[in-house]
Amino acid sequence: MADLDSLRTRFTRTLEAARGPGGGPDPAPYADNLLTRWQEPQRRYHTAEHLTAVLDRVDLLERYARDPDAVRLAAWFHDAVYLPDRSENEERSARLAERALAEAGLPDARTAEVARLVRLTVTHDPADDDPDGQVLCDADLAILASPPSAYAAYTTAVREEYHFVPNDAFRTGRAAVLRQLLDLPRLFRTPYGASEWEATARHNLTAELEMLSLPASGPS
Repeated sequence: MADLDSLRTRFTRTLEAARGPGGGPDPAPYADNLLTRWQEPQRRYHTAEHLTAVLDRVDLLERYARDPDAVRLAAWFHDAVYLPDRSENEERSARLAERALAEAGLPDARTAEVARLVRLTVTHDPADDDPDGQVLCDADLAILASPPSAYAAYTTAVREEYHFVPNDAFRTGRAAVLRQLLDLPRLFRTPYGASEWEATARHNLTAELEMLSLPASGPS
């Protein structure tokens, strides 16, 4: 279970640091709005627990980032809009960041950077000269390098989010996502991610793809 008070404190600290000496409105309502979104009932994987995990991984990787606070804010917003039956969640999340952070007093350039980072999570394919994008994408994809039990729980939660999709269609769509990830030259772009997560993540993705290629059982 996510520690909501700790998350609220983390958001406040990050927003205040990112705004700088100019300050702005009370961060609490913005934190509460985001936490409400991350606890919506349609979520099974994209929950406050996922948010916490991504933030923890950003902390782990922050030495590689150019603007760690922008990356942390992007982590807060990257799945803030999440409806499993919609395809434009990242774009809507980025637009939410643009509106909310401008209102909250974040400078325009930093607001634009946060929104840019959120949009990167569509492909998880940051450029070689984009350290902030690399940190965010690595933090978001780190779940793929989980131990077997945690990876199984992750795939189960993803399937539950897409409960309305028939089995055959889900297996086809999920397999396409896995192939897209495996086709990336590198899943992880930071030195830590490349050395600590890459091999395990590729093993997990390959094993899941092989499982999806087996004949389906149960109703479709």
